[in-house]
Amino acid sequence: MKKIGLLIIGAVLLSAGAIAQYKTAGEYMDAISKEYRSIKEDMWDYTNAASHGKSAKTVEKKRAELVQTTYAAKGKVKRMPAYEGSTAYRDSVASFLNMYYLVLKEDYAKIVNMEEIAEQSYDAMEAYMLAKQEANKKLSLASDMLAAEQTKFAEEYGIELVDADDDLTKKMAKADEVYVYYNELYLIFFKSYIQDIYLSDAIGKKDVSAIEQNRSALSATAKEGLEKLKKIRPYDGDNSLVENLRNMLRFYEDEADNKIEAITNYFLKAENFATIQKSFDQKKEKDRTQEDVDQFNKAVNESNAAGERFNTTINEVNKNRSANLNRWNSSVDKFTDRHVPKGKSK
Repeated sequence: MKKIGLLIIGAVLLSAGAIAQYKTAGEYMDAISKEYRSIKEDMWDYTNAASHGKSAKTVEKKRAELVQTTYAAKGKVKRMPAYEGSTAYRDSVASFLNMYYLVLKEDYAKIVNMEEIAEQSYDAMEAYMLAKQEANKKLSLASDMLAAEQTKFAEEYGIELVDADDDLTKKMAKADEVYVYYNELYLIFFKSYIQDIYLSDAIGKKDVSAIEQNRSALSATAKEGLEKLKKIRPYDGDNSLVENLRNMLRFYEDEADNKIEAITNYFLKAENFATIQKSFDQKKEKDRTQEDVDQFNKAVNESNAAGERFNTTINEVNKNRSANLNRWNSSVDKFTDRHVPKGKSK
């Protein structure tokens, strides 16, 4: 423990001594800037991993590591001296790193926890998406404030900023733009998707009242979504997400308006048959009238016919749902691969 402590102290003194030797504003600025550049690069690698097919839980280890490196960088910058009596640029970088640290440590930790329950309801998913959006806004605001202070310092000391709009900044801005577009479409999709799950659950329980309630809700959300899609323009000429989502919503609309009747009809016919059969079986054969026999046979035929239609409908709905979901998910993967920058920052 003592040896480690001495090494840390030595490193701090060496760092402070090295910085004190910088004689120009450019050298001073570069010494401070490299700290936040490194964090931005690591942040891009983290968000890039999360964006390309990996959940927030999967990259949790990366986040934990980034929390530590951001905290260390923040402390290092805060210990740097003023330049010609001014600490404005140093403090702006420290504030920037502090915001990154807080967002990573607190906001993103909440987002990871919210991810676990996000798919349980539309409200939970909307809150999850909003939390990610708010976290990104905080980071964007911190970056804007830093850029303003950076420009001010550079102008004051005659430094030409050649990396103000560097490749990493462009990548992060592009990724944010793509996901703002995608998130709007995803919420439209999810509103009907989760309603269809509720409907399927009601069908599994043979709850005719709940089936009708969720069928009506699914019809409404699908129609609402289709109306919203009319106002959404292609992204950079790419309309694949809109088209595949439109097909998905048309499936949900058709399911709700045209398919569910066959399912509820079967449950009602089956229930009616069970009632008639119970009454029929309770009578001794010698006490059964021709009317009893005719009624029983009619119920059998109606139940069987309704059962055949039920099986055909269920198979058709499941097949079409799976096909449309696969096309939608595939279009999302292709869209993000096409438009979100890839690769590590370094």
